[in-house]
Amino acid sequence: MTTNLSKADGAEGAGGAAEGAVIAVDPRLLVRQQGFKGYLDEFRRKMRSGELGSLPVIVGLIIIGLVFQLQDSAFLGAENLSNLFVTAAGTGLIAVGIVFVLILGEIDLSVGSVSGLAAAVFAVLNINNGMPEWAALILALLTGTVAGVLHGFFFARIGVPAFVVTLAGLLGWNGLMLQILGSNGTINLDDSGLVAQLTNYYFTDVAAAYGLATVAVLAFLGLSLLDSRRREAAGVPSRPLSETVLRTVVLAVPAYLVAWLLNQYKGLPLAVVIFLGVVVALDFVLRRTTYGRQVFALGGSVEAARRAGINVAFVRISVFSLAGTMAAVGGMFLASQINAANQSSGAGSLLMNAIAAAVIGGTSLFGGRGKTWSALLGVLVIQSIASGMALLGIASAVQYMITGSSAPGAAVMSGRNHVTVACGECPPAHPLPSVRRVRAGGGRGKEAWCAPPMRRSSRMRMRRARGGSASCGGGRMGPAARGL
Repeated sequence: MTTNLSKADGAEGAGGAAEGAVIAVDPRLLVRQQGFKGYLDEFRRKMRSGELGSLPVIVGLIIIGLVFQLQDSAFLGAENLSNLFVTAAGTGLIAVGIVFVLILGEIDLSVGSVSGLAAAVFAVLNINNGMPEWAALILALLTGTVAGVLHGFFFARIGVPAFVVTLAGLLGWNGLMLQILGSNGTINLDDSGLVAQLTNYYFTDVAAAYGLATVAVLAFLGLSLLDSRRREAAGVPSRPLSETVLRTVVLAVPAYLVAWLLNQYKGLPLAVVIFLGVVVALDFVLRRTTYGRQVFALGGSVEAARRAGINVAFVRISVFSLAGTMAAVGGMFLASQINAANQSSGAGSLLMNAIAAAVIGGTSLFGGRGKTWSALLGVLVIQSIASGMALLGIASAVQYMITGSSAPGAAVMSGRNHVTVACGECPPAHPLPSVRRVRAGGGRGKEAWCAPPMRRSSRMRMRRARGGSASCGGGRMGPAARGL
């Protein structure tokens, strides 16, 4: 809810609200009270502005499924879909870490090499040196964490751009992986070991898949009702009960359908359970904790976050350490699929697929916007295309070209909501007087806060005469609008 404060002739005592204060509710919150017409108008507004959220991805998934199903009836079969979900888990877990980095407005090019390094460390410690599997697994995951901390330290403390640091990591960690693996180059894992079971274990009892679907649906319904109750208590418009029930049904249909399909093959894969658990847990961290809000704040404006008292260096280092840890986790799943660690671990199209999955799912390349669910939706799109082309026997060269063409399209979708605003073009969109909120920053999508145009000082005129940049509104425009 936003407020619009107007000046009054008098004011109440200390701590009281000003007389004549007008409370203006965000009109987008009133859509729920206008019935079908309100939602239709809201949909048209989002169509014009390009703010469709995950809808294009979901529609794309449906189209992909229909196209490949018409070409090969096995595409939507139980076996193919189960294998698709299991195969997507490794890349999806890496993409979850990428989501956090992209929200900062940065990039991590090292996640593929870090995932291969973690797999190599685990294989050498467990197979070659006989270390217990659980201890080797912990050290392998810590390897990814340490790599991420180093990236974050050089970026946040030393000031080296993240692109340069992680590009160096891409080469360096890959070289270290080759050194660890040695001249043999391939180390086979224990078929019955913990890592091997990550993608090979299935809950064969039909109650497992249906139980997971039931838990997901009931949790969604309970959280929706709780959110509506909190909004009503705060006097904020909330969703009517009919809409909540409809949304729950929309979720329940595909959830139980997927559960039924999985039970037609081997049952519920352990990889799917772990992947969904990580997505839900990190979604809670990102959207419901102070740390998550700090990550979004840095993605919106680093200078504003610093002035708000956020420890910028700590958040940056922690985000890159999280990305490194998730890369190591994904590397364990990828090693489990082939039951080995070899010189090609973390190579190929893994890096591109992980970044593209996050972006295709709806995470902004410009920072400040994204969800962990973006990784889930995006990796399903990429893996569906790869699985369909493999069923049709399409050549690898064509597969690379088709998969690669999805990345530019995702980047275009990511940048639709970010417009360039020149100095003096701030629209009066913010309800508070003398403050206007605008998307600015040369297309980088950052938020800038502008004051009303003021009389230009002699210093500003001199700066413009020398070809320099002058800030909007008497030097009060945020760093994003200055292109920092």
